Amino acid sequence: MKNLLVRSIATQTIFEFLADRGFFVEQVTDKVIRVSRDGEIPVFLTMNGNSLIFQVDLGNIKEIGSKELYFRMLDLNTEILPISLALDTSHADDIRLVLVESREVKNLDDNQLLGVFYAFEIATERVELALAEFVN
Repeated sequence: MKNLLVRSIATQTIFEFLADRGFFVEQVTDKVIRVSRDGEIPVFLTMNGNSLIFQVDLGNIKEIGSKELYFRMLDLNTEILPISLALDTSHADDIRLVLVESREVKNLDDNQLLGVFYAFEIATERVELALAEFVN
């Protein structure tokens, strides 16, 4: 009987769920939360309709931007799925390299949510290694 497993489905707020799993969760604005753990780059979450958008800001790439860099980043997109690399051009004078992912919130379960954070850890590491080739 000691090996008998019981599957439990509990409903928690995203704050409770992530905090229970060792994440630090901070409300940045009414629509944005910041999630971090163990000194990793923070992940920002925002709602867009029925989708939860995840984003990691890897920084301004103006100084190292080149055709070769952009090609390498596009090439990496096929290696870091389900995460995608993108340019945040919302401020023309501060173009940022970002990692993004989204999930529908209807029926969002714990494995999906934790899987996104795990995928971000892997993607961030891969992109940082690739960026190192372009930094003097």
